[in-house]
Amino acid sequence: MAVVTTTYTRDPGFEVDFGDDDPGDPKNYPLWYRGCCIFFVSFGALTAVLYSTSYTSGIPGLKVEFNIKSQTVAVLGITTYLIGMAVGSVILAPLSEMYGRRPIYLGAMFSFCILILPCGLAKSLSTILIVRFFGALAGSAMISNAPGTVSDIVPEEHRALAFSIWSLGPMNGPVVGPLVGGFVFQYMGWRWTNWVVMICAGVVFIMMCLMKETYAPAILRQRAAKRRKETGDPRWWSRYDEKKKLWPLLKMNLSRPFIMACTEPICIFWNIYIAVVYAILYLGFVAYPIVFSGLRHWSPGMTGLSYTGIGIGSLVAIVCEPLIRRMIAAHKPDPVTGKIPPEAMVSIVCIAAICIPVGQIIFAWTCTPNVHWIVPIIAGIPFGAGNCAVFIYASNYLVHSYGIYAASALAGNSVFRSVLGGTLPLAGPKMYETLGPNWAGTLVGLLELALVPIPFVFYKYGHVIRKKSVLISSMQADKEKLEKKKRKMEERAERQEKELVVSEKMEV
Repeated sequence: MAVVTTTYTRDPGFEVDFGDDDPGDPKNYPLWYRGCCIFFVSFGALTAVLYSTSYTSGIPGLKVEFNIKSQTVAVLGITTYLIGMAVGSVILAPLSEMYGRRPIYLGAMFSFCILILPCGLAKSLSTILIVRFFGALAGSAMISNAPGTVSDIVPEEHRALAFSIWSLGPMNGPVVGPLVGGFVFQYMGWRWTNWVVMICAGVVFIMMCLMKETYAPAILRQRAAKRRKETGDPRWWSRYDEKKKLWPLLKMNLSRPFIMACTEPICIFWNIYIAVVYAILYLGFVAYPIVFSGLRHWSPGMTGLSYTGIGIGSLVAIVCEPLIRRMIAAHKPDPVTGKIPPEAMVSIVCIAAICIPVGQIIFAWTCTPNVHWIVPIIAGIPFGAGNCAVFIYASNYLVHSYGIYAASALAGNSVFRSVLGGTLPLAGPKMYETLGPNWAGTLVGLLELALVPIPFVFYKYGHVIRKKSVLISSMQADKEKLEKKKRKMEERAERQEKELVVSEKMEV
């Protein structure tokens, strides 16, 4: 699987590339503009994720209007949405590597906005389930492609901070969904949980219209094509020019997330770990209404407020980013690259991996009415902080490991976590009914505890695993070739400059 399509027989003098301080290089965009881009994609991710969980607040209204007796059937709206996100990630992330981020964002967000309309006007649950699948397929662009956008515009040394800022959206989306949805359903009805999201999606579409392209290979391909057209000289080229026809190229790009998910050890284990953590987080959006609405008899709006513990935990993880960055920077640099190894970020995931089951088990044994309500909400703080840290730093680890194909690595991860996140909540109502809230919560907490060794193994042996990766080795070899070629071009330019100076002196 080639990292880039480079033709070394071409004249290097006609290669189109970014120059020093090139304003067209996404990493050289003005700081204020890059900040706006991060805000735009963060708000887009917030909107897409918010729609997945705000649905849970309107379930009582759906059951009454459509005469649904089974809670499991009503919860299917979460399942179809998350499966749609999984399918969309596989399609849209590779397409962004073929055509650039911007056209995918524009098409996806326009479709997402329009597909909310049938849900708000639906006359049956089946309509909602089907349309939510396709809406999620479109909305997944904001989850699968946004980390790639952040990576496109932010230098490596500031990437962790940028990811932390961006993650304010997707990490708080699951919490904001039931919080807003609860009060909207209580005072305006379940249909308005759709209209609120549609308004937000319209704003996101306008934001995407204001964003320039950020994917460097797409920009260089466009530049090379423009140069060829303007000059009429076919020798102009970029190292990202594709030589394959559309369908073979599409097949290769669409299959890449699955190939990486099945062949790359890093992807295999992180997909399993993150998928379980993500699925249990979404199980919480079934468990909280059972505990607070069912056992404590809270109103829908107040039940939405019960998620604030998880939200506070997420904010704590994000606010602590400067401290976390110092912890990462304290690691010994890689002797080969001279940079802090990606495994330094896994050290944060190790801490988060312990916080998650601790918060889950505390919640499990304090959620019943015999314990004051504040205690289970406080238990959400370590749970939320752990989930947020896993999401940020595990994703960052994948981005650092796979570079230009980070979007494909994250897309494969998104498939695993979305499928499991969509199916596990279906078991929630029956599991809590059969085992009771104490033991049901304990069961999932022990499952999270059983997977804790995964980040610890990668923290200790991740550098060895990366060296054995065929794809990463190929990327490194290609990078070294490009650097070698760049040095040769610089040396040749220096020689030509010296020869020119000597020639001018001789003429004088």
